[in-house]
Amino acid sequence: MRDQLEKLVQEMLDKGVLYDDARREFEKMFIARALQRSKGSVGDAAELLGMHRNTVARKMTEYRIKRSA
Repeated sequence: MRDQLEKLVQEMLDKGVLYDDARREFEKMFIARALQRSKGSVGDAAELLGMHRNTVARKMTEYRIKRSA
C-alpha cells in the first residue's frame, strides 16, 4: 500500500495538484466508500473511519455526499 501511495503522490505532484485539493478529494472518497460499505449507516461508517458520527454527517454536508445503500 505504501508503494501505491508514494506513486500516487508523485503523480499528483507532477500534475500540479495542490495539497488542499488532494486532501479534500481523498476525504470525500474515503467517507463515500465507508458509507457504501456500511449500507448508508452514518454510525457504522463513522466507526469504520474512527470518527464521530456527527463529524461524518458534517463532512457529508460539506462534500455533498449522499447515503448509499
